[in-house]
Amino acid sequence: MIEEISIRDLGVIGEARLPLGPGFTAITGETGAGKTMVVTALGLLLGERSDAAAIRAGSPQAIVEGRWLIADEGRVVQNVRDAGSDVESAGPGKAELLLGRSVSSEGRSRAALGGRAVPSRILTELGEQLVVVHGQSEQVRLRSATAQHEALDRFAGAELGTVLGDYQDVYRRWQSTQSELDLLIAEQERRAAEAEELRASIEEIEKAAPQRGEDVELQERVDRLSNLEDLRIAATQAHEALSSELSDEARDVLALLDAAKRSLDRVASYDAALPPIAEQLAVVTETVTDVSAQLSRYLGSLDPEGARELEGLQERRAELTALARKYGPTLDEVVDLLDSGSGRLLELDNDADRIELLRETVGQHQARLVQLAERLSTIRRGAAERLGEAVTTELAALAMASARLVVQVEDRQDYTTTGKDQVAILLQPHPGSEPRPLAKGASGGELSRVMLAIEVVVAANDPVPTFVFDEVDAGVGGASAIEIGRRLAKLSESAQVIVVTHLAQVAAFATNHLRVTKGTDGEVTSSSVEQLNGDQRVSEMARLLSGLADSDSGLAHARELLDLAHFDHGRG
Repeated sequence: MIEEISIRDLGVIGEARLPLGPGFTAITGETGAGKTMVVTALGLLLGERSDAAAIRAGSPQAIVEGRWLIADEGRVVQNVRDAGSDVESAGPGKAELLLGRSVSSEGRSRAALGGRAVPSRILTELGEQLVVVHGQSEQVRLRSATAQHEALDRFAGAELGTVLGDYQDVYRRWQSTQSELDLLIAEQERRAAEAEELRASIEEIEKAAPQRGEDVELQERVDRLSNLEDLRIAATQAHEALSSELSDEARDVLALLDAAKRSLDRVASYDAALPPIAEQLAVVTETVTDVSAQLSRYLGSLDPEGARELEGLQERRAELTALARKYGPTLDEVVDLLDSGSGRLLELDNDADRIELLRETVGQHQARLVQLAERLSTIRRGAAERLGEAVTTELAALAMASARLVVQVEDRQDYTTTGKDQVAILLQPHPGSEPRPLAKGASGGELSRVMLAIEVVVAANDPVPTFVFDEVDAGVGGASAIEIGRRLAKLSESAQVIVVTHLAQVAAFATNHLRVTKGTDGEVTSSSVEQLNGDQRVSEMARLLSGLADSDSGLAHARELLDLAHFDHGRG
């Protein structure tokens, strides 16, 4: 339950602290005082979309903080820890959960969980487990088939939840398998054409048998053979320059080196500096001799049949280039296609077997789906009858004694994520009349009471820690309002109930009464929240009844209402 909410600079509220706690809290105040801002603040804590326009005029940001008291074990605590935060111990079996939200005037929003920043969606996920909010929009929503379906399923409780979980698991697998089957069947011709094209491509590539890097090696070889004559002339000239074999008169490098060495050898004994130079000449001569031998071997390796080989290489290059242009753009990608294409071809060739297997699997899923859907329908029909009877009993206590609620569960043609049932909640205003859909057969006041009656009944099967009602009593007055107060008090026996109301008949049954008070300094309107007790509460009740906080008749009526509510509490 919510222990406390703190609000700063939200709407007309400058700064306020709302002590809530267990039981039934009524929030009242003059029109325009900011009662709705309390619900807005709670919505921010529960991850609703923020709006910079809701920030108090002249303030840089609005800040809302909430303190919850929860069980120290369970799904909520686990979700908090999964989000990277934690809870504080609040005694044996209890924990304190802190939520926060700020909205800047520029529209930036920040959420906090346990003092740590988190995405606002985390607050939304937690909020679904902590609070149910009912306002005018929820009354409108109750007219929808989806909301009526959800109400019945909540009432049906754990038995339906277990079967529904199994059904939805099978439904997802059935949908996924059916989609794959439909796709394979729809694309059979295209996939068959792809297989034939891929098979032809693989055959063409396998026939050419390209190797990785082969095109680079071919280019090098072609470059060599294409310049064979230039290579031969250059190598011959270099060889002759080093070691000429043309005539004795030729002065090649080796001859010159030999002559230089002989000249030094003749006089080396006369100067110790010359022998090392002569030795260096000998080394150079040996190196030149080796280079000359290499050139000679190179000339011998030049293939005289190079022109014929070049023609074959050019043909191979053309073949590989065509493959690369068709399947590349590089030769390595052509080789990769050979590897990947084989796996893809195997997959395509197995389409017939895959389709047959999928058809069998779809049939199995569908049979199980039908079985579970029938089970869901049986549970819902039983729950629908019980819900109708229980809500009809509640309506009698809400000054709608002649009305009867009928919950219909009919078979629909297709399967959905929730089964094959179509749920409709109908209201029979009085005996002998035809039950009509809530969207057509209920006024605003009647819809408020129907919604409250449903929540009171459903809460017994699907407990929620906190219910918030924002002027759910709109369009109701007199005895009906008193009965709404009684029913809210009854609901507060099993859950925390927070009600924003303008009716004294409802507020009288609260165990905690908060008043939103509007004030002004002549320039800026500012509201605050105070907890009412004793005469303060009587005075506020009188204002709600008559518009005058100090009217004798209003005060007398207020005390009468409070005594009535006190008597009811004591009797309960």
